[in-house]
Amino acid sequence: MSQILNQLVELLALEQIEVNLFRGQSQDLGWGSVFGGQVLGQALSAAVQTVPPERAVHSVHGYFLRRGAVDRPIVYEVDRIRDGGSFTTRRVVAIQNGKAIFSLAASFQVEESGFEHQDDMPEVPPPESLLTQQEQVQRHADQIPAPFRAKFLAERPFEIRPLDSETDLIQVPSREPRRMFWIKANGELPKDPALHRYLLAYASDFSFLTTAMLPHGVTWLTPGVQIASLDHAMWFHQPFCVDQWLLNVVDSPNAHGGRGLVRGRIFTQDGRMVASTAQEGLIRMRAPAPQP
Repeated sequence: MSQILNQLVELLALEQIEVNLFRGQSQDLGWGSVFGGQVLGQALSAAVQTVPPERAVHSVHGYFLRRGAVDRPIVYEVDRIRDGGSFTTRRVVAIQNGKAIFSLAASFQVEESGFEHQDDMPEVPPPESLLTQQEQVQRHADQIPAPFRAKFLAERPFEIRPLDSETDLIQVPSREPRRMFWIKANGELPKDPALHRYLLAYASDFSFLTTAMLPHGVTWLTPGVQIASLDHAMWFHQPFCVDQWLLNVVDSPNAHGGRGLVRGRIFTQDGRMVASTAQEGLIRMRAPAPQP
């Protein structure tokens, strides 16, 4: 396991400080606030630690309430709402400075057999034939504003290989609101299904909401653009390993009223659809400040 991946695993493990109370450290990725995937993954980790291991999470629904501060820890309070015969429900509130910054509802289920069908995985090139996101960005590094250049090129806990050009970070021709990329943890992980689920929850926020901006010829670097996640939902369908390649197929069916909606479908290399995601977020062009 790489050092940076090991740091992420430790970040998501959490410290139990009381019954139903957990504490997680904050990770500073250089963007000025806590990455949404971090608080999502940590909240799910807190919920998992109050549920019997034979019950796996199958859905999470979270709301981002306030920006998380990177210079202080986050406390996660778990409410054990229900323990039923087949399903278990948990509610988690993430707290900083005495205020809720995120809330999560998660549902867990015992393993069962049943009807099965799924979407077909798109036909795409294998990940080994594609450049990494960092290699693509490196070719245009001189066009990235200096304060952000090192962040784009730094080592990451996940390797991402986009099927589309990542130059839309800099050059922004309008295009269809759809992107696909292979993703894999940067190292081998323990065979703990719960760990793989909350690591995928962390990674599910990569290159997500920005997909809703592709038809409009802007990026989050465009002056005046404001972008922030409002909610995040995720459904886990089948077992998977995040240290093996997964294909994320993302699209945005709608944007209106200052909000954009994005959806994701995640497949293994052999075509199994293992998870689905959805997020609505703020995508707003701020009005210019009035001139005196």
